[in-house]
Amino acid sequence: MDPVDELSASMEDYLEAIYHIVTAKQAARAKDIAKRLEVNNSSVTGALRTLSEKGFINYAPYDVITLTPKGHKHAEDVVRRHEALMDFFTKVLCVDKTEASDAACKMEHAVSRTILDRLIRFVEFIEICPRGGEALIQGFNNHCRQDGTFVTCRDSLARCLEDLKQRQKNIEDDQLDTVPLNDLLGNQRGKIVKIKGTGGISKKLADLEITPGSIVEVIKINAESGACDIKVRGYRLSLSIEEAAKILVERSAA
Repeated sequence: MDPVDELSASMEDYLEAIYHIVTAKQAARAKDIAKRLEVNNSSVTGALRTLSEKGFINYAPYDVITLTPKGHKHAEDVVRRHEALMDFFTKVLCVDKTEASDAACKMEHAVSRTILDRLIRFVEFIEICPRGGEALIQGFNNHCRQDGTFVTCRDSLARCLEDLKQRQKNIEDDQLDTVPLNDLLGNQRGKIVKIKGTGGISKKLADLEITPGSIVEVIKINAESGACDIKVRGYRLSLSIEEAAKILVERSAA
């Protein structure tokens, strides 16, 4: 990034706030930003001028605020960092969501792209690896709480082998619980098995390095607008129902 385009942690917070407000309302106003960040109007005005001068937002006094293409791209990157850290803290470390969000807000400005990618891949690995999964995460959660509800390593390995045998049988019998992405309900997760077609949504996902094996979570499906909001590899995306239907996933048992 050009040094002129670099943003402080504070400016990234403003850009992230604008992104969320624009996503919800199509445009933002200074009062919306002040309310979301719990700051005074004069602070917001100064931040908006800085972001405008650097080409991240379209801003004029008393007018609505929108993101420029450059601003939208940078905001998406900040939001992705936040989401990836949140997933790691809540899904792997079993940290309370409020505490996890506070920590993610502080750390999202400093984490490098390499570390971010490794965190995302680690969360995916823990969720899909037969040696890990929900049982491992729950075991770690119990350890943190000192519940003492552990099973022995021998029992864990035996259960792992049984799960592996059942999965292999399902593959051989072609009985994997594979469905189009739009068949999942809100908050359900699945592993991408196949993306149909070569253009359109396939190219869009490929550009974001979202491939078969990636874990995808449905946030909500809006039948009226025909939109399917998802989270995958730290990205929040809104797909049409038709696009979601082209993505086949193995439904998570959790």
